[in-house]
This record gives sequence, C-alpha cells and structure tokens, in this order.
Amino acid sequence: MTRTPPTAAELALATEVNRLGLTITPHQLERWRAKRWLAPTDQWTDLATSALRPDIVHRAAWLAALSRPGRGISWIGWTFWAIDDTEQTAALLRQALIRTIQLPLRQAGITLAQIPHGDSDTAFETRQNLAERLLRGRRAIGRDLDGLLRTHAGTAGITLPEPRTVSNPFDASLIRIGARLLTGGTADVSPEELTDAWRSVWTGPPEQLDRITAAHLAADQTGTDLHAISPLAHGLPDLVRALEQADARLLCEAVRVCTKASSTLTKLLLERADPKMLTVLMNDVMWDQWVRVGGIAPAGRLGEAAITLSTLQYLLVPGWAGDLHHYQDRMDRLLTAPPPDGRPM
Repeated sequence: MTRTPPTAAELALATEVNRLGLTITPHQLERWRAKRWLAPTDQWTDLATSALRPDIVHRAAWLAALSRPGRGISWIGWTFWAIDDTEQTAALLRQALIRTIQLPLRQAGITLAQIPHGDSDTAFETRQNLAERLLRGRRAIGRDLDGLLRTHAGTAGITLPEPRTVSNPFDASLIRIGARLLTGGTADVSPEELTDAWRSVWTGPPEQLDRITAAHLAADQTGTDLHAISPLAHGLPDLVRALEQADARLLCEAVRVCTKASSTLTKLLLERADPKMLTVLMNDVMWDQWVRVGGIAPAGRLGEAAITLSTLQYLLVPGWAGDLHHYQDRMDRLLTAPPPDGRPM
C-alpha cells in the first residue's frame, strides 16, 4: 500500500526531533495523532511566526523516546490526554480508566450486569460466588515495597521508621475481603470480619487498631455507619459510576497529579534512595495511604491499575487530594536537595 508522502510540517518536526538525537517516522506521527497524543498537524505552528511550537517538538520528542517496537506507552498516554484537557481527550481518559477498573471482572469472565443488587440471601450468595471467581488464579504478592525496603535495610544495619499499619496490604486475607467489597460493597462484609482481617497482618502500634475499632463501635451506638462513607460502600458498580459522572476537568486534573506523583516517586527511589530520604517518605501518612498501595506505577497493566486507583482516591476520598499535593511538594524538595555525600547529580 502506497503511503501519502510526508508533509512539510511532518518533515520539519522530524528534523527538529532528530536534532535532539531521536528519530520519528510519518507512520508514528499518524498513529500519535490518531491516539490524540499529538495535536492535529494544523495546530503545530505558531500563527504569528509559522514556526513549529516548542511544546509540539517537546511532545514529539517524548513520544519518540517512549516508543518501542511492539510495545505501547501505557498510562503515559493518559498523561498526555490529561495535560491537553479537551473534551475529546477527557472522554478517552474516562474510557481508559473505566476499562482498567473493570479488568479484574473481564479476566474472571464477569460483567457488571451479573452483580446482583439487594440484600436477599440469593443476591448475597451470588456476590460471594463472584468474589471467589475474582480470586481464582490470582498470584499472591509475598511482600510489598515497604517489606522489601525493611528487609534490605535490616541486612545493611540501617534503621527505618517503625511500621504503622499492616505487614503487607496485599496479604491474602485482605485481598479476600477486598474481592467481597468489590462485588457487594461494605454491606457484604461485617465490621468484625474487616477488623479480624486487619488484625491478622497488623504490625503497627496495637493501640491504633484499637482506636479504629472503638470508633466503629461508637458510631454503631449513634446509628452512624462509617463503612457507608467508604468509596467501596456499594462496590465496583459505584466506582465505575463515579468515573462516568466525574467532571471532565477534575478528572484530567486528578490524572495529571497522580501520574506526576508516581513519576516523581519512581525517580526518587531509583536515583536518590538513601536512609534519610526514605525516612522522610515513610514518616508521611501518604506512605501507607498511597506509596504502598499504588504509588509505584510501572508500564503495563499493573501501572494502569495503580494510576486508576490513585485517581479514584483523589476524586472520592476526603482530604486525600490535599495530602497528595503535600507529598508532591515533599518529594520535589527531596529530588532537588543535594545528595548526602555532596556529589553533583
């Protein structure tokens, strides 16, 4: 099949990117435009000077650096949609997030329509069975980032802050409860079951878990259901609905913030990891609320799931967005601080 010869604008963009030591082809440009990662050609130049816009050159260079034969760029493509923040890119972003959050269902051969509503025994049993299907074939995670760091630190004789919560947020007992929350919400999991699951892997101060239990007991006496205000109060269907109904601008903002935070965290851990830096990160509440359960976002499905989880927390959990902004400021300061030994980075 004969391809259309590259336009003057495409040749000019390829030349500018080549000056940066990267190569792009007309086929790549066509794909990036189709994916809405790169603006249409008629938007590449400055109207006053007819010169290529620097941000277009910068975007094309990033795409060239990220592109690998046979591999997608994963959630980084979401970042471009969130930055552009148009009606079209917000719609693409919304679709990607909804598709990602429903992946566990698709892998188990389940659809949202199969999850019954109501509190009848039949509906409850069906949801329990669906939760079991979600768990089939799932690979257990033996230790999370926190545990790995503590193991290596102990071997090296380095002291890190004491654990504050559970030994592993991906422990089988918590995942089993989580599957039931996804299919049935908090109504399908009793407070006692939830507390027992947490207690089985709790390594933080015992009094902290006792305070959480006491708060739920006190709420029950006043007729307040603390579980009802959880983002998982009504399970996965409500999370999908939240993404469907989220304001487009706020959705793009959430993804911009969450992808930037994950990129900063990864850069910190890869390039600046030392006991002092880790202590600062681990002493913040966001270490347990974000870093351990989705802060690291590798390329691929795991990373997409992490960004989706972070986005939902940003949108739905009161105070979480502010805490992440605070943590981003802290990470930025750590990233720009001189290294402990005084060597230039």
